[in-house]
Amino acid sequence: MEIVSERIKALRESVGLSQNKLGKLIGLPQSSINRYEHNQSTPSPKTFRWLADFYNVSLDYIYGRTDNPHGMYFDYKPQFNKIDPNMDKFVEMCFDPNSPISERLKETLKKMLTEEETK
Repeated sequence: MEIVSERIKALRESVGLSQNKLGKLIGLPQSSINRYEHNQSTPSPKTFRWLADFYNVSLDYIYGRTDNPHGMYFDYKPQFNKIDPNMDKFVEMCFDPNSPISERLKETLKKMLTEEETK
């Protein structure tokens, strides 16, 4: 994970810290910081979180998933291939079966629930 070692070093240098000083802040020996920066070992999850909090960057940035220090934002939109039978029953219960407009609304809702995203 070369990008991780590069990011850890660049972040440390960006605030003017030595490996020794950063190690003292984290509670690790300078040799651990050196190994992280030279891609010889990987920080623990606790150390990754500490680094992200200390530098006020996202883990996505440290891991190289994005060049945005604030991270990636995911717009989660689940996709449905078919309506769940329980959801179908729920939709049926929500609309008056005798109303023509209700039938159109019900069909539109069912279609929306079953559509796959076309991105």
